Parts: sequence; structure tokens; C-alpha cells
Amino acid sequence: MNNQDTICAISTPPGNGAIAVIRLSGDKAIQITDKIFHPGDKKKLAKQPANTIHYGTIKDKDKLVDEVVVSLFRSPNSYTGEDVVEISCHGATYIQQLLLRVLLKYGARLAKPGEFTMRAFMNGKMDLSQAEAVADLIASSSAASHRIALKQMRGGFSEEIKNLRNELLSFISLIELELDFSEEDVEFADRKELKILVSRIYSIIHSLSESFSLGNVIKNGVPVAIVGKPNVGKSTLLNALLNEEKAIVSEIEGTTRDAIEDTVNIEGNIFRFIDTAGLRETSDFIENLGIRKTYQKIGQSKIVLLLVDAGDEIDIIYKSYRHILKQTSDDDKDIIIVVNKTDLLDREELQNKFRTSEFSFLRKKDMRVIISAKDQKMVHKLAGKLVQTIKPETHGENDIIITNIRHYEALVNTGEALLRVKKGMKQNISNDLLAQDIREALHYLGEITGDITTDEILGNIFKNFCIGK
Repeated sequence: MNNQDTICAISTPPGNGAIAVIRLSGDKAIQITDKIFHPGDKKKLAKQPANTIHYGTIKDKDKLVDEVVVSLFRSPNSYTGEDVVEISCHGATYIQQLLLRVLLKYGARLAKPGEFTMRAFMNGKMDLSQAEAVADLIASSSAASHRIALKQMRGGFSEEIKNLRNELLSFISLIELELDFSEEDVEFADRKELKILVSRIYSIIHSLSESFSLGNVIKNGVPVAIVGKPNVGKSTLLNALLNEEKAIVSEIEGTTRDAIEDTVNIEGNIFRFIDTAGLRETSDFIENLGIRKTYQKIGQSKIVLLLVDAGDEIDIIYKSYRHILKQTSDDDKDIIIVVNKTDLLDREELQNKFRTSEFSFLRKKDMRVIISAKDQKMVHKLAGKLVQTIKPETHGENDIIITNIRHYEALVNTGEALLRVKKGMKQNISNDLLAQDIREALHYLGEITGDITTDEILGNIFKNFCIGK
């Protein structure tokens, strides 16, 4: 990407709308706009102060293109750190494309995906993790993912990483100073202090990397598998949760032969529900394929809703629960036993049969809830239980949660390097080997914020941005 060029792009979503915004950034952004913009006050943008808005018309020579509003931002106080002009025009696709062609004609070029944000990074307006948070903020589909992206974009995560990196830098400077005086057998870096520092930083790094399992499901939606025997009401429950007739409901066993998926927002969190084929023994080849896929979805899910019939005896429910446990090798997976079809029993029967004490076999983290999916009774209570599973006490509102796989991999690599430092100090290895492991930890921390980067890393990050951002 050539930072000497003035770039332009449509920054609003494609298609017709009330208005559209076309953004320019670069040394000639104001100059190019002045060639085609005719303000109502006849005063050129070059003569106008920064952070002002101007009404006028866009013309290609004598041909009127549109009536517009132009916003003016001057370097360095703009999103990219360069001169930036934003043209708000009428939102017809034809007008947007015509205006874009006029800008190209007078010296701008089309921006590449993420090039505006990349220039912001290159010009020191934000670090790399903040730039990535811009894309996450645009893509956020829930209150939780929005909150995490906004916190990261405002530098919460970056500040933590930079502080840790600076502490390590101070110590490695002393160790490398010792290398310069190796023949004199002097010690500038207190090994006890270094051991305490490395242990503390490792603890923080480990906690951040551990948060990725939660952050990943918040960002992409929490996968929830709805499982149980045929005709227990799985499709009815899916429809109740989605509040629409998504799945076919039938009294015929084996109706659902493939996984049906959809998402719903519950209290600002996205849940991705998967209605699966009923679990039973069958000679039907197609149904068996569906049952095999059910077990795959159980493995991929974060939460399993084990749907059971209110008419089932407790020992049958227990066997179903143990069967599902055998299919899950992940201790982080939550299981909620959902007792359905309670409309077929009276209140006294329900209270006697499904006392909390009867479910003492549940792991501490697992829960049970009693509902009637058909009548949508207590489905809201189930929704509350779902939210409860992804709000563990270990992560508060202000805690930093990792949602980016690149950050996660860098943190894991940092942790491994720090473990080698701890092991090396215990074994009294030479300073040059110790310094090498600390440098490696610094390298991976620097990759997160962009203090250390390559064209390949930048290309992989910004190619996923939308054009215009």
C-alpha cells in the first residue's frame, strides 16, 4: 500500500439509502475535493478551518452530480492522521458510483480493504490490536461482543500488554548489560526480583489466554446443542426459543435427520442453537447419519441442552445424562437438563417427581430446568440459565477478554517463553540463553500491539476489513 496516494472509498453499506458517505484520505484529499466541490459560501476548503462542515454541490466541470455536505478534518487530528474529507451525498447507488468515478478522475485512487485503518496504524493513531478491534466493533452482533471490542479499541488490552512488555524490557536491558561485563562477574539484574516479575507476568498472560474460550463464543455466538431421544420436543423447543416455526414438528419419530441451526440474542448475548436428530437405535441409514452428526455437534458445542420427557423416570434421565457426559471430553462444557412436556403432569406430580434432591447426580456446574416448550411455559427461565453459564465469576465486567485468535496464539507463545525463563533461572543457565528466552517473550508481546510486525501479518489482518474502513 502506497501511503503517498490519496485514497477514496464508499464507507457506508452497499445499496440504495437516504444518504451515503464517501471518504478521502491523503495529502491531496482537500485539493482534489476543491476541484469538484462548489460550496454555498464560495470559499474553498483549503481556506476553511479543520473540523467543519460545508454544504454545496459536486460538479464534473459543468455537469451537476449531486448536492452534498462535506466534512473537513486536517492532519494530524483525523482518523487516519492525514487530511480527510468525507462527502455525504444522496444514497442512490448510481450517485455513489458516479461521485466515486469523478474523484478517481481528479487524482484519487480506490482504497484497498482496511487501508484507512492501516494508515491510522502506520501514522500512530492506534496500535495493531486497537486496529483489529475496529473490525470487531463493526462486526459486533451483541452487547457483549460490542462491549469487548469497544474496550479493546479504546486501548484497555494494549495498555496491559505494553506495561508488561516495558517491565520485561527493563530487566533484559540489565541482563544484556551484564553480558557486556561478563569477564568482570558483575550482576545488575536481581535474580529474585526477576523470578517474581516473570511469575507475575506469566500469571497475567495465562489468565488472558484462558479467557479466549469465553471470548471466542461471545464473539461468534455460543453454540448450544439441543439433544435427546426422538419426540421429546427438541424442534418445539427450538421454535419456542427462536419465536418462529424454524423446525418441522411432528409426532413421527425421526423427523429431524439433519442439524438445524439458528441464532437468537438473549440479554445481549448471541446463542447459536442446533436442533439435532433424536438419539435412538435405528436401522434407517439416513437417520443414523443424522444421529452421528448429533454426536459431532455435542462435541462442538459450549452448552448441551439435554431434553427429557416429564414422564420419564429419574433413573432413565440419569442414564441419559451419563451417556451425554461420555460424549463430552471437554470439562468446560455445560449440560442443562431440560424437563419438557410438563403440561402433561399436574403441579403436585411435578413437585414430587422433580425435586432438586432427585438431581444430586449433576455436576456442580450443571443445572436442570422444568418447562413446557409447547405452551412456552418457563422457557424464559431456561434463557436465564443459558446466560448464567457464560457469565462465570472469574470474569467481571471490567476484565479483559481475548476474542482474537492471533492474540491468543501470541499469548500462548509468550507464556511458553516465560516458562522457559523460569526453568532456566532454576537451572542457573547462562545469561545469554536467559536473555534469548526473554527476547522471545518480548517479540510475541510486540506482535500483539504492532511494535514488531511484518508485511505478512499486516496483510492478513487488513485484508479482512471492509473497503471504506
